[in-house]
Amino acid sequence: MTIPVEDNGRRAARVFDALGPAYEKAFAHAEAHRRSLDWLLGRLAPGSRVLDVGSGTGRPTAATLVAAGHDVLGVDVSPVMVELAARQVPGARFQCADVRGLSLDEGSLDAVCVYFSLLQLDRAEQTELIGRFARALAPGGSLVLATVPLDVAGVDAVFMGQPVRVTSFDGEALVEVVRDAGLTVLAEENTLFTPDHPEAVPEPHLFLYCAR
Repeated sequence: MTIPVEDNGRRAARVFDALGPAYEKAFAHAEAHRRSLDWLLGRLAPGSRVLDVGSGTGRPTAATLVAAGHDVLGVDVSPVMVELAARQVPGARFQCADVRGLSLDEGSLDAVCVYFSLLQLDRAEQTELIGRFARALAPGGSLVLATVPLDVAGVDAVFMGQPVRVTSFDGEALVEVVRDAGLTVLAEENTLFTPDHPEAVPEPHLFLYCAR
């Protein structure tokens, strides 16, 4: 059964509205996430323009970038998450929107962060968005992309007690998508992570450090 495009955003919004601050708590000890932010900070000039896709509660990504003096726009489909983020990270701007409808000017960004925020979109949508993010980067710009590297499409699963429909690429295929978008993969990190939640299970994580 194919889920209509418009349903993907509503489904994701329901999941993350329900999770709220529990999501932040579950992932607060993700060391690979922190390492990726350290890498990004080392590449950004002061006052860089950064898009945080699927910004969640604003922590740690937007909070870390704002504290370092960068101009951050966070976009999330969940109104609950956007409200939390605006309260917790007042130095950033947050927008409740489906990133598929977001206008991105070519070369307008210095960095894009995409932490596990494409998994409820189909492969064509993920591929199209990665291409748009790449084009939105200025020359020399950076993209950090994190995902669960599995060869699955439209699989029903349970994430922290919430029903989700997951689509992903395995690691090799995702690297190919990123390269086809015109980005260079500078480094990869594979980890196994268990969210701090009673219904969570260990999950593989892949972080790609990319440059235009």
